[in-house]
Amino acid sequence: MVKEMRFDLNPFTLYKNKNNHVYVKFAVSFLLIGLAFRLLVSDLIRFSSVVETQEQSLETKTESREVAALPVQEPVPDDFQENETQISDNVSAKCDLFTGDWIPDPSGPLYSNESCLAIERHQNCMRNGRPDPGYLYWRWNPRDCELPKFDPEKFLDLMRNKSWAFVGDSISRNHVQSLFCILSQVDQAVEVYHDEEYRSKRWHFPSHNFTLSVIWTPFLSRADIFEDINGVSSSEIQLHLDKLDTKWTEQYNNFDYMVIAGGKWFLKTAIYHENDTIQGCHNCPGKNLTELGFEYAYRKALQLVLNFVTSSDHNAFVFLRTTTPDHFENGEWFSGGTCNRTVPFKEGEVDMREVDTAMRDIELEEFEKAAATAAKNGAVLKLLDTTGLSLLRPDGHPGPYRQFQPFAKDKNAKVQTDCLHWCLPGPIDTWNDLVMEMMIDDGKYR
Repeated sequence: MVKEMRFDLNPFTLYKNKNNHVYVKFAVSFLLIGLAFRLLVSDLIRFSSVVETQEQSLETKTESREVAALPVQEPVPDDFQENETQISDNVSAKCDLFTGDWIPDPSGPLYSNESCLAIERHQNCMRNGRPDPGYLYWRWNPRDCELPKFDPEKFLDLMRNKSWAFVGDSISRNHVQSLFCILSQVDQAVEVYHDEEYRSKRWHFPSHNFTLSVIWTPFLSRADIFEDINGVSSSEIQLHLDKLDTKWTEQYNNFDYMVIAGGKWFLKTAIYHENDTIQGCHNCPGKNLTELGFEYAYRKALQLVLNFVTSSDHNAFVFLRTTTPDHFENGEWFSGGTCNRTVPFKEGEVDMREVDTAMRDIELEEFEKAAATAAKNGAVLKLLDTTGLSLLRPDGHPGPYRQFQPFAKDKNAKVQTDCLHWCLPGPIDTWNDLVMEMMIDDGKYR
């Protein structure tokens, strides 16, 4: 044990040991210095990271404040977007005033045969003894629009210092009397003109300086007619298809508004002239003339009329009213036809007659062509498409009550019936609802 624990006392050995201690101390010092340096560098790195993190945090907070200063858009709920789309679609879509149904209307008409004394006796159904007043209590209800009732006060206010004309046959006169009766409930008019047969008339509403006229011109074109007031003809009608009737064209510039319509007169026997030469005829057997048909004449006449309107320097507001269907059953007006129905048809219960379909097709075709020209020339041309809604009202005609008390003496009396014109008041009053709505707010209708 002692041997193993013996110290070496050699001086040289002591010198070596001393040197070793120096080296050890130096190494330890070096290690300590290195460790201190490492600790210093590590602290510097950590400090730099903290500063950088603080700077980044400060930038983030600054950006957050900048973002917060801007308006924040909330997410739009899906149901709101759908509603907004529906509203947009409803605004952009145009509704059809002429597609709908007749529905009960307990309020009834705006006037009666007692409150309007201007009703022609042939259309004064209640005075003439018609026993069923139910036809008075219906109104036209477009399927995707609201059609307000005619407002006579508003209409007259709009028509202050204006003039209006209805141009056509006896249906146009029927129409103007409906309007006259409605307006007369709020303002009294003075008749200032009538022709010899009282077919053309003019009234003045002095409180509003409004003039209302009807111009009887059944062909709209120049025609030589050989009929008496009862419709009895002594010769064929001579119809000039290249000349308009000056009875209305010479007054055209005097009117601000006009409703123009052709009609059933084109179905009558007639000789057709163009360039002062006979071109053919309609329904003229034995005349050795070319049968051109009423469609030929009706199209020619409408083309001439619409060209006049769209090319005129006077830009009136013009309606083209479509043909009026009749409701004769079991015959015609001259062969015992009747119209005894007391309620409106529903859609699908009645078909339009071929002749009415042909006339309306011509009207639609020529209107479409003229409307394009009108838009270019600044004219205002609108289609008053009353055919379909009128087809559904077989109950609205005078029938046998075109004369006073037709069955007073004989309940089985055979009398002439009228299934073409309209009782006043009656379904034709709705035409004025349509006219006023189109005049005021036509942009939303197609």
